[in-house]
Amino acid sequence: MAAAAGPYVRSSRELWTVLLGRSALRENDQIEAELDRHCERLLAGLSYYKPPSMSSEEKLKTDKEVLAPLKELGLRISKFLSLDEQQSVQILQSYLQEDYRGTQSSIKAVLQDERQSQALQLKIAEYYYEERLYTLRCVLYLLTYFQDERHPYRVEYSKCVDKLEKELVVNYRKQFEELFRTEAPTWESHGNLMTERQVSRWFVQCLKEQALILEIIFLYYAYFEMGPEDLLAFARIFKEQGFGKRQTNRHLVDESMDGLVDRIGYFSSLILVEGMDIDFLHKCALEERVEQHQFANAREICQEMDKLLLTLGDIPHHAPVLLSWALLRHTLNLDESTPVIRRLGSTAIQQNVFQFMTQMLKALGSGGNNCTASTARMCIYGLLSFVLTSFEEETLGDQQHLIDVACEVFTAPNLAELFWDTEPTAGIAILLDNNCGMFPQSMAPLLQLLSALISDKPTAKKVYSFLDKMTCYTEPYKHKPHDVLSHEDGTRWRRQMPKLLYPLGSAQANIRMPQGTYGHVIPAVQGFLVRWDFSYSSWTVFTCEIEMLLHVVSTADVLLHCQKVKPIIDLVHKIISTDWSITDYLLPITSRLYMLIQRLSSVLNPPTDVIASCVNTLTVLATRMPAKVWADLQHTGFLPYSVTQVTGIAQSLRAEGMQAGSYGNLLLSIERPQGEYSVTMAFLRLVTTLVKGQLGSTQSRGLLPCVVFVLKELLPTYHKWRYNTYGIREEIGCLIFELIYTILHLNSSEESQGSSSLSLQSLCTHCLANTEAGQAIINIMAVGVDTIDAVLAAQPNSCGSEGSGQTLIQTIKLAFSITNNVIKLKPSSEVVSPLEQALTQHGTHGNNLIAVLAKYIYHRHDPALPRLAIQLLKRLAMVAPMSVYACLGSDAAAIRDAFLNRLQSKTEDMRIKVMILEFLTVAVETQPGLIELFLNLEVKDNAVGSKEFILGEWSCLQVILEFIDSKQQGKYWCPPLIHRAAIAFLHALWQDRRDSAMTVLRAKDQFWENLTSVLFGELPAPCNITEKSVLETCAFTLKIICLEIYYVVRGSLDQSLKHTLKMFFEKKRYEYWSHYIKSLVTHMMETETEGVAPFLEFQMIISAWRMVLVLATNYVEVMHLCDNSLRLQLLQDVLEGTKVLLLVPSSASCLRMGSMLATLLLILLKQWKSIIVQVSKILDPLDQILESLSQSNQYFMEKTKAKIFSAIITTLQIKRLRVSDISQYSQMLLTVCETIHNEAIVLFDQTHHALTTGDAGLSDDKDCMETDCPPRLQHKDQKDGVCVLALHLSKELYEMDESGNNLFLITRKVPFLPAMLSTLELSLRVKQNLHFAEASLHLLLVLSRTQQGAAIVAGAGVLPSICLPLLSVYQLSTNGTAQTLGSSRKSLDAPSWLGVYRLAMSLMERLLKSLRYSFLSEALDFVGVHQERILQCLDAVRKVQSLACLDEVDHTVGFILQLSNFIKEWRFHLPQLLRDVQVNLCYLCQTCTFLLHSPKVLQHYLQVKNGDSIPSAILPRQPKSIQTPLKQQNTEKEEMEQRALLKVQSSLLRILSKTLAAVRHFTPDLSQILLDQSLDLAEYDVLFVLSFTTPAFDSDVAPSFGTLLATVNVVLNMQGEIDKKKEPLSLNVGPLTSTEEAKSLKSLLMFTMENCFYVLISQAVRYLKDPSVHSRDKQRMKQELSSELSTVLSSISRYSRRGTPCSPAAALLMSPPSKSSCSTSKLSPENQEPLIQLVQAFVRQIQR
Repeated sequence: MAAAAGPYVRSSRELWTVLLGRSALRENDQIEAELDRHCERLLAGLSYYKPPSMSSEEKLKTDKEVLAPLKELGLRISKFLSLDEQQSVQILQSYLQEDYRGTQSSIKAVLQDERQSQALQLKIAEYYYEERLYTLRCVLYLLTYFQDERHPYRVEYSKCVDKLEKELVVNYRKQFEELFRTEAPTWESHGNLMTERQVSRWFVQCLKEQALILEIIFLYYAYFEMGPEDLLAFARIFKEQGFGKRQTNRHLVDESMDGLVDRIGYFSSLILVEGMDIDFLHKCALEERVEQHQFANAREICQEMDKLLLTLGDIPHHAPVLLSWALLRHTLNLDESTPVIRRLGSTAIQQNVFQFMTQMLKALGSGGNNCTASTARMCIYGLLSFVLTSFEEETLGDQQHLIDVACEVFTAPNLAELFWDTEPTAGIAILLDNNCGMFPQSMAPLLQLLSALISDKPTAKKVYSFLDKMTCYTEPYKHKPHDVLSHEDGTRWRRQMPKLLYPLGSAQANIRMPQGTYGHVIPAVQGFLVRWDFSYSSWTVFTCEIEMLLHVVSTADVLLHCQKVKPIIDLVHKIISTDWSITDYLLPITSRLYMLIQRLSSVLNPPTDVIASCVNTLTVLATRMPAKVWADLQHTGFLPYSVTQVTGIAQSLRAEGMQAGSYGNLLLSIERPQGEYSVTMAFLRLVTTLVKGQLGSTQSRGLLPCVVFVLKELLPTYHKWRYNTYGIREEIGCLIFELIYTILHLNSSEESQGSSSLSLQSLCTHCLANTEAGQAIINIMAVGVDTIDAVLAAQPNSCGSEGSGQTLIQTIKLAFSITNNVIKLKPSSEVVSPLEQALTQHGTHGNNLIAVLAKYIYHRHDPALPRLAIQLLKRLAMVAPMSVYACLGSDAAAIRDAFLNRLQSKTEDMRIKVMILEFLTVAVETQPGLIELFLNLEVKDNAVGSKEFILGEWSCLQVILEFIDSKQQGKYWCPPLIHRAAIAFLHALWQDRRDSAMTVLRAKDQFWENLTSVLFGELPAPCNITEKSVLETCAFTLKIICLEIYYVVRGSLDQSLKHTLKMFFEKKRYEYWSHYIKSLVTHMMETETEGVAPFLEFQMIISAWRMVLVLATNYVEVMHLCDNSLRLQLLQDVLEGTKVLLLVPSSASCLRMGSMLATLLLILLKQWKSIIVQVSKILDPLDQILESLSQSNQYFMEKTKAKIFSAIITTLQIKRLRVSDISQYSQMLLTVCETIHNEAIVLFDQTHHALTTGDAGLSDDKDCMETDCPPRLQHKDQKDGVCVLALHLSKELYEMDESGNNLFLITRKVPFLPAMLSTLELSLRVKQNLHFAEASLHLLLVLSRTQQGAAIVAGAGVLPSICLPLLSVYQLSTNGTAQTLGSSRKSLDAPSWLGVYRLAMSLMERLLKSLRYSFLSEALDFVGVHQERILQCLDAVRKVQSLACLDEVDHTVGFILQLSNFIKEWRFHLPQLLRDVQVNLCYLCQTCTFLLHSPKVLQHYLQVKNGDSIPSAILPRQPKSIQTPLKQQNTEKEEMEQRALLKVQSSLLRILSKTLAAVRHFTPDLSQILLDQSLDLAEYDVLFVLSFTTPAFDSDVAPSFGTLLATVNVVLNMQGEIDKKKEPLSLNVGPLTSTEEAKSLKSLLMFTMENCFYVLISQAVRYLKDPSVHSRDKQRMKQELSSELSTVLSSISRYSRRGTPCSPAAALLMSPPSKSSCSTSKLSPENQEPLIQLVQAFVRQIQR
């Protein structure tokens, strides 16, 4: 072992900790090695510490390894303690290492200051005294357990005791003699520091050592035989010392030392009694072989002992020795020594030997080593049994004293079982038999003895059976009754008539003495005692006695009967607490306890001891049937109760309507004035038991008054009460804290089951956080480590495992846990509670609670205490707004050193180390000052320019690096839990970006190799893994690597890390971990089916692996994840893991992890879509998952389902698929449509509920769908919600179905369209659920592609659902103002209500196109309802040229274009609207032409009038951090403005082309007007005025022929720009990118020009044929048209020769079918000739 190689000498306290199993050394071979190494010290005992010597002084002075100041202080310590110089330095070094409460750097200053140096010497003296005691305690511990088969180290202890056996007692007896003979030190011999106070302290130490040595000797002789010579020697020593009373320095004894002096006397007596070997003597006497006893042949020694013992007898401590020796001499009968025997025996009786033995056993059993007390009881048991067998009972004094000592003896383990196996006529059984003869006249002694004889279930059953089959009944008589016959001598009576023994009613329990019963008459002081012989059950007697007590009236009679009843109740309590199975037989007694409590509580002077016994018995009953006990107790009025309904915490804390009950009255009127609190302690145990019973909500509310009473009346004031007995206050405090602890650890879900009202937990939390009860908790925590050490030092027992000190420690630990839970459970609030204020307030000189908590690190007795204190500090550091570093003040560095000392110690308890590391991990984020103190980074001296840091001497990183060292893993001082905590601390550093610490760590050799070594190991299979913290270690390591890669520039990564990542790839660790995560997921589901909850460690490693893969999508080269096959395998593993977790219903935790993997799957699908070849392999598992999730109704499955929908959508978009490519297409579509149906209904209900309740939280006017919804209700309308994503997925699926047949089949199975349309109607009407409305309309558009689909959509009632509700979309916004057309600055693709309107317009257009006359009436209804908006829209281009506005105009004109095919029906139904639309279309044509003709004007309007030069859809996204020069920025701005201009021009061109196509339907058909002379011109209005001016932007200028000619010229100019290869207009942003795009634009231009010519000629002919037009005007028109068209024709001829595509009337802009059969290839002049010929013919016609 490492510890053995160094010069370090382990202190005795550390050895004691190791032996107790509280250190890191817990293996058997480690314990054995420690015992072998320190065996000589244990054998030497106190003589290990040698006196000063010249040789030792010389060696110390020549030792160069010891610093000079330490040498000087060591010499002073040597003189003060009279200790060897070298050992003095060792003690000094051990003290500085373990107990020094300053920094190591401050030692030099302390040594130079005289006062501080003296104080240090005194503390070292205390440490030295403790070391001496711990040496003895180690030996005592070995003797205690070296024969205990249950102890894990019994074999090792036994080997060590075998080595110590021969010389142990010789050495220790010699040390004992030296101790009590040593003269007290003086200032002359030991220096000025040896004051009277220090002399007294030295003497207390001397007494403690004497008591411990005697305890060791006593335990030794309990296992090994003492020779007669040794007995005589001990007798002489004890006589000389006076059994502790005649100390050499007895003048120093004061009252505080009486306990130690008595303890010395007790062990002196016990050693002598044990040395006489009474047990063996008794055995020899029974077998009549007393000559085999060792004293049978030691006549001379016996005579010496006679002489010596005859001189004793003046103090009670001599009595057991005298009695034992008298018994020994009487049994051996070596010579005629009867006078000596009688004298010794009478002296022992006169000294009240049995009373003394009772007192001694109680004192030894009150605290300390239980084994010592048990051994003492065994010793006295043997003595008592032999005494009762050998001597008459009447000669031994008061029988009650015998019973008392017998009861005390039977508290030892196994003695009760031993008693029931012995002869009933020998030993203590004689006592039992004698008391049976006096039952029930004298009841208490028998019941007291039987209670002591119960230790386990068999003995409890024996006691019950014993009392159930009594054969004699003793009762007193003053005179002979008339119904008995007497024997001649009067010694026997016989009953002539049966008799009821208790004057109770016939309905009550009773005992009947049968006729003819014989009785033995015993004369008494007053009358007779008759012992009747008949069989009966004592339990019936007990029931009758309790019933009698319930019926007595006077207070005196009550108190008299209580003396009988209390032993009964105590016996019942002992039986049912030992063996629950007997409870049913005792029901007649236990059922009367409730009435008994009620009766006794109302007495004038209540017998509190009896009430306490009753309550304690009910407490035992409440452990198994709390509900029944609680229900019966409520009727007694004993517990505090409420007369009104408790509705809130405030009411509870004011105790409104609450009564204290009988108990409250007892406390205030009886217990507190008397200073005895048996009822209070019983009450607290009862309430705690009831709380643990997990009562239902009703019963828990009934307990509220009890808890309020404790919190308001007991907790704040119990420490101020009067107490008669030392230690009761601490015990009451501990019971109160146990109750609160139990309440705070209740399962909150069970506690609040079925009720939303006030709970016990919330009441406790609020009360402790906001009332004076919390201050009581703080007062306990503020006791501090010094007070605890003082209390432990004052205890007289050997090891302090029990007693007031341990109770105090337990109370403080409970206070820590309670405070921690209160802070955790307290509802979050901006207001700081009084408890938090008190916890975090700063004091002076470290005088605040934070400093007190931190200083518990110095406590060494109970390792749980500093651990819980650190845990509370961790909690405060997490939640409290304060600086721990500031609270520690000047003690901060010293406390840091103490923390690090315990962290560095290789024997320290692992749990403390882990808690320290967890505290530091939290401090990284929340306590910057404190963590800097612990990091202790120092600036390197030779650093030039930038600061370079190195680790300081007291840096916690030194320890962390040791913990993560791969060579240290598996050692006992670095178990997996500590390794995990160390890695978690490093993760906190990386997460919080502690750059200086990270830089230092990166520079350390092998840092990355040590850190990542755990990732390269082979873990056990998930089903075989035992140490799950390894998974957390791997998880934190992976996260550290991810953080390093993410934050550090790729080229700046450490070479070692790069090499590690490369090795991670080359050693196939990606494949290993991916497979392991998949197997982990499978194991989780297997254990889930077995009812085992998944572990947090599983979730952490899965989360870390998710982070690795997400990071790998962006850092492919760094992480060496370039192999597509590997990435595909990782993706498949994630998919399979997701499938395993989500395919079958499981717990919430498994589903949450399934959701986590679903998120990862979605990310990988989007980033790695290019590597997916077979889409079906992805789709099939996703379809199965979707099917499973659709059958689950859990609320928390919504997000998971949405992720699966997104994953399927992403997968479908990877590659264009057909229906036949997806095997489960129909089932998937059915599932999606069912989801739409269900989600739409839920959304409808949510929206309707919000409207009826006036909840404004669902308003969608602002884009609130991005934010998280409140937990009370998750709104279904979210862009990533299940409902919206289901609509999008169904759209993708229906787009694959070109035939549209599946829609018909699905709608027959799932009526999703009516549900969707109903919800859409409500959403539009109230202007909510924007995302749903938009997604629904997109789906309807896809469904309407085919004629069959359009018919289904129309038949489902789409028009009623959309037409009228759509008015609210644009009429008023939520603030009551009119919605301005196109005023939104959002991106064109961003969800908006105007976008919904545009989609609805497109839907009407598509439905009308597909269904034509079948949908015409609905279309006319729609246009009639929205005519104002339509007209406003057509006129809006002159005012607003935003993309949103132009897009709405585009959709509107498209719908009008389709509707214009039905002009006659339109004119019939809506004539005025038709005329208005015609006019507005002509003006729209003029506006578009003007804006296209004047690009600069358009750009001006875009910049000035709209206030936004660049629409948001055009702006590219650039990182904020990129800085560009000003000139470059200006150039980029110009380019963006040009792109925006081209975008708007493209929209205007599309609008213009559709407008002319629609106008074409409003003007006479050319062939008809030219050929049909009877055409009714009145059917066609004049659309363009007879004018040839340039089109204007002013609405006062009517559209004219000049407008049409200008349109033709604009189109020709655009064609010219395309032909010249200039930057052309484009349907997309930027220049033309393909030949197809250029051809498409040319087709659009050609289509526009064709329709323009058509309208121009038709309108011209209309004018020429119109008789109302003056001939002069007609002539002028001919001239102008002839001139203009001639010019245009020449240009057309020129373009025709270059090749111009045909118009895309059918393909692009839905013109009549007759114009849809053209190709986009280059046209020959012949194909283009009809258009030219038509125009030429018209020109020739008008030129005539």
